[in-house]
Order: sequence, then structure tokens, then C-alpha cells
Amino acid sequence: MPELPEVETVKNVLKKDLINLKIKKVNVYYKDMIKTDYNEFINNLVGEEFLDIKRYGKWLVFETTNYCLLSHLRMEGKYYYTDYQEPEKHEHVIFELSNGKVLRYKDVRKFGVMYLVKKDKLFIDTPLANLGYEPFSEKLTSSYLLDKFKTKRLPIKTVLLDQEIISGLGNIYDDEVLFKSGISPFKKANTLSKDECEKIIKNSKEILKEAIKLGGTTIRSYTSSLGVSGSYQDKLLVHTKKVCSICKSPIEVTKIGGRSTYYCKKCQKVDL
Repeated sequence: MPELPEVETVKNVLKKDLINLKIKKVNVYYKDMIKTDYNEFINNLVGEEFLDIKRYGKWLVFETTNYCLLSHLRMEGKYYYTDYQEPEKHEHVIFELSNGKVLRYKDVRKFGVMYLVKKDKLFIDTPLANLGYEPFSEKLTSSYLLDKFKTKRLPIKTVLLDQEIISGLGNIYDDEVLFKSGISPFKKANTLSKDECEKIIKNSKEILKEAIKLGGTTIRSYTSSLGVSGSYQDKLLVHTKKVCSICKSPIEVTKIGGRSTYYCKKCQKVDL
């Protein structure tokens, strides 16, 4: 699933192409992907101009003249900006643009979702309303995390996946952050210390900043758009690795909360 660095890369790639273009027509081939009124979605976007593209957590927000189009890529969603062509298999939404080109949304697993909302309603009764602070936010402090964690008896790996606590982190970067912080993914969130919370914040910022710089992590199916791939996978320290880069012990792989988790027993001592 694309995480913060990958979605940021998608945003940056599309922003170069779409700004100031108008939408001439919207074609939807899989209605269940649209989570607000279907007719309003396809009709109200016609004539709208792309003014900006932003990112909140793992959400893309296309700002148009009067609306905001929210898009979550989920597992395998991809956008392509191309010349006009007939829809291909797994392309579910196509925006015809004023310059004769099209913006195509492709999603093999059909997990992606889109919302169309008025600009002044962007953070009211939408998926963005309950997002936690981003890793780069000054409001993300150890005090904030300690307060959020105090009732969480689940493993910290699971809790860090909760977008209502920290938005943008996912499975890959959770593994990397916990490894670099020397924290066991099994440790209960409510037992973390202030120092450990500060390590999570510091390492989240450093890792995500570098991942954004390198265009994200390309594992299996992620590409940002038009085949643009990231290279942060070459910098991964623990996720998908076989041997610990620090102590040379075998990397352990297990399931925590249903998610594949990579960690080093020696460098991330299990503290239940």
C-alpha cells in the first residue's frame, strides 16, 4: 500500500501536469469507488479547473475551482496522465481534460475510493476529519503520543498503523521506524516511555524525509505515475531484509495484527 512518501511522490508528479487544466468530462466505470453522490460527482466536476494538489496522510486532495476531490489509492491505485485512449482493463475513472489529454485511475483490486466535497467541508464529515498529526507536524510531540498511547494495550506496531494517531505511516515505514528506534514491535503501546516516543518522532521524520527524496519505496506494484518508481527500497534496514544490518542476526518475520512485520530480536528486544 502506498504510504506517505509514495503518495507525496504521486502528488508531485501529477501537480506538474494538471494545474490550470479544466475537466471536460468524467467517466466512471466502477460506481462503488465513488463514496459521495454519484451524479454530483460526475456532473459537478465538469468545468472545474485543477488549482492545486495536496496530501493529507495517505490521501490525495485535488483542489478545483469549487470542490475538493479526495482520493485514497489503498493497495494498488495508480494515476496516469496520458493522451486520450480507450479505457483499459482495471481503469475505473477517467477525467477528460481541456488540453485533449486524460487523467486515468487504474486499480486492479478496486479498493481505492474517491469523495467529492465542497471546499469549506473538507474537514467536516470526511475521512480527513479524524486524521492524526503528520510526522512533520510540530504538534506531534512525545506528550501527544503518550496521551494517545496510554489506553492502548495493543502492540506498538499495530497502534502506529492507526491513522487517527499518526497519519501517513504504514507497514513498511513502521518497521523501519521501530527498528531504528530500537523498539520491539510487540511492545504494548501504553508501556512506551517519553524517550521512546521521542525516538519514534525523530526517526519517522528522518526516514520519511529521505524516502520522499528518493520517490518512495517500490515493492511489487507501486509506481507513482507513468512508470515513475521510487528507490528507497535500496535504503531499507529491516523490512524485507534477511540479515540485520547492525548485529548480523537473522531478521525475524511474523504477523502482528495481520500485517507482515520484520524485526531483529537482538536489536529490538522483546519487552512485553
